Amino acid sequence: MPEDVRHCPLCGGSSNRQFDRRQFHDYRVRNVICKRCGLVYQSPRMTEAESQAFYEAEYRLLYQGQQGPNTKDMAVQTNRALVTLDFTRKNVESAARILDIGCSTGILLHQLQQYYHCEVAGIEPGKIYQDYARSTGLEVYSSLDELEDSRKPFSLVCMMHVLEHLIDPVEYLASLRTTLLEPSGWLLLEVPNLHAHDSFEVAHLVSFSSHSLTQVLQKAGFRLVSLRRHGQPRSELIPLYITVLAQPAVETEFTLKPERQVRFQRQWGFLRRKLTERFAPQRAWLPTETTIR
Repeated sequence: MPEDVRHCPLCGGSSNRQFDRRQFHDYRVRNVICKRCGLVYQSPRMTEAESQAFYEAEYRLLYQGQQGPNTKDMAVQTNRALVTLDFTRKNVESAARILDIGCSTGILLHQLQQYYHCEVAGIEPGKIYQDYARSTGLEVYSSLDELEDSRKPFSLVCMMHVLEHLIDPVEYLASLRTTLLEPSGWLLLEVPNLHAHDSFEVAHLVSFSSHSLTQVLQKAGFRLVSLRRHGQPRSELIPLYITVLAQPAVETEFTLKPERQVRFQRQWGFLRRKLTERFAPQRAWLPTETTIR
């Protein structure tokens, strides 16, 4: 039975109103907006037990039509890895140890390893994807709990399209900062952009804008170093995604800055998306096989 979310994942506020309601395949998905800070999040949502069962049995089938990697999935991952590496190397000069949480087939890890000539490890809960990544020679675990207690901190921790799936993104990132990351290490993450991406899927528990993502990072004790809104590898012009690089902050005091006119910003973003699709269709949506460099 789905559970109501009583407190906002960002500010802890208990007052919200409906933001969106829709059918996603066989699931009813309702998102609300926090009246205090403007964060958009799913409520009601699956319980922790329901969520675990969903990811084990239904997630890949629902999103890809099969449990293991397919041709389209591999092409998207390859192109995304190339785009991500290009963004990362402009800011991160060196990295001795890299962890990718939600590493899937491990394509991004291989790209980072080749560029930085470093140790790498991955976290991937899906058994088939986990086995695939291991078959390519990667060190892959099913959860963070499996990482050895004596393991050294990481220079770079990646979370590509993971944060939107988490029940408590602030607590997760704060724990990551103190237990997994070097004091001068880097956090790389990417999420769908609320103001351009459809966003409201059953697996997406929080929908981020640039503003709300920055607030979550700051509350978790990070300082934002670089933020990019873009559509690659799916679009050349529509800013479907938000990619950021952040580092642990020296001063961790957090000041809440509510986001205003969230609904208008999303409506305006989708109007621009519609105009882009109409007047520049070939650049609005790129073929899956297109490789972006």
